[in-house]
Amino acid sequence: MYVYWEAPAEVTQPYPIVLVHGGGGQGLDFLSTPDGRPGWCDLLVEQGWVVYVVDRPGHGRSPFIPELMGAAGPPLPIEVLKSIFVPSTEGPGAMPFADLHTQWPGDSKDPADPALLQFLASGGPFAADAVVRQGMEQQRLVELLDKIGPAFVLSNSLGGPSGFLVADARPELVVGLVQLEPIGPAFAQTFGPDTLQWGVAAVPVAYDPPATTPADLDLVEHSSAAGGPGYMLQTEPARKLANLSKVPIAVVSGEASVFQLTDGPLVTFLQQAGCAATHIELANEGVHGNCHGSMFERNNAEVLAVVTGWMLNQLTS
Repeated sequence: MYVYWEAPAEVTQPYPIVLVHGGGGQGLDFLSTPDGRPGWCDLLVEQGWVVYVVDRPGHGRSPFIPELMGAAGPPLPIEVLKSIFVPSTEGPGAMPFADLHTQWPGDSKDPADPALLQFLASGGPFAADAVVRQGMEQQRLVELLDKIGPAFVLSNSLGGPSGFLVADARPELVVGLVQLEPIGPAFAQTFGPDTLQWGVAAVPVAYDPPATTPADLDLVEHSSAAGGPGYMLQTEPARKLANLSKVPIAVVSGEASVFQLTDGPLVTFLQQAGCAATHIELANEGVHGNCHGSMFERNNAEVLAVVTGWMLNQLTS
């Protein structure tokens, strides 16, 4: 796992931050923006934080090695990526809340938008086997935290499981976990039946009472009150997430993103399992117009202020 490190001349914040990218992207998502403005890494360093930006194994500067990772899955089609990051407001591909999207750093309606093409060019495929992929991410992130000590961890989208997994393996080293629109809800099969087979990940996480296999988890499907997809919760009495319940967790959603329909049920699952989980809806914090790329959209500094505000609050609560 390639790790980019940067620190200010004078460190004024109490813990470092580890930034974990999503999807088929790379750490570049936090280093700059598609239109060339400073990314979250630079903004955090200016504010006195030590920052670690990872390229998950098989992405960016952590090259894909089939002998270690197995076969690569197909890259996400451009049409799918557009529907996630620059959703259409009309036609067969229209997405809920798309009319609220105002912060894309370019012309979201122009198929030749330079910002969109720049962003799409940075993506690629990832290991097809979710257990192998997430297991490797967990191991490498654990190694990183063992080296640097306690830190905040922020993971995004398809990098969400690795954030949960490192917090499960090292709860004493994760000061707080921010999930920026992670894949979900719990047990979702969007990227295959094993992607979230343990609720938040493909790889086992600790439950109390212990669960030996995913089949040990007694689940029931619920309907979404917000018009989103159905989601799974445990039957009561629910097993608790033995280690994740020791870590404060925030799940952050943009008002123009369809992920808000899955983020809410994910938080409900975490709370049922004993976690101190909070759903931060950016619109409720006065930050409007964001879709799934809020870390590099026009108001990325405003979004970051909400995130760091939650982090710092964990140190005084």
